[in-house]
Amino acid sequence: MASLSMSAAWATDVALAGLLPGRAVVVVNGGNPRTLAVGSKTGDVKLLAVESGAAVFEIDGKRHRLVLGDQMVSSGGSGGGSAVTLTADGRGQFITSGSVNGAAMRFMVDTGATFVALSAGDAARAGIDYRKGEMGAVGTANGVIRAWRVPGATVRLGDITLHQVDVSVSETSMPMALLGMSFLNRVEMKRDGDTMTLKKRY
Repeated sequence: MASLSMSAAWATDVALAGLLPGRAVVVVNGGNPRTLAVGSKTGDVKLLAVESGAAVFEIDGKRHRLVLGDQMVSSGGSGGGSAVTLTADGRGQFITSGSVNGAAMRFMVDTGATFVALSAGDAARAGIDYRKGEMGAVGTANGVIRAWRVPGATVRLGDITLHQVDVSVSETSMPMALLGMSFLNRVEMKRDGDTMTLKKRY
């Protein structure tokens, strides 16, 4: 845990454990679950809005959208590079919320994916005209499919925002976007058990 102890000193760990009409159940810094009404706060965590399957918070003065089951660590303005800490789910996968070109996305970290991978529907929401990209083929668990490589996306994950990120877009439906190496190669990755910390390189 030594690799995480420095960031934890000024970070707020928030997990979205449940949703009720106008309320959200949160676990802050590993404590007991607490129910917040819209507009109320606990510590540095304020509930701004409840959406279908998600909630919007102000955490350490910054706005974050968490999908039910998400957990994130917000760096509270430390002097180092922007960092995000993710916790693996029960299957060992790192799943979190972020955005592409400002459009909300649900990502799964995938070091086996060359690019940030989107479905055609994801691309449409992000304003990406993928058919202007370079068409190629990618191998998946279901075989080889067509995909378009498109440069120039802005990808955000917590406090980390990267510009000019290459994405790939396929017309095959996907349960969520894949956070591939076109993003991950530009951050430092440290894994400690079921925790992964991503830090923006400078």
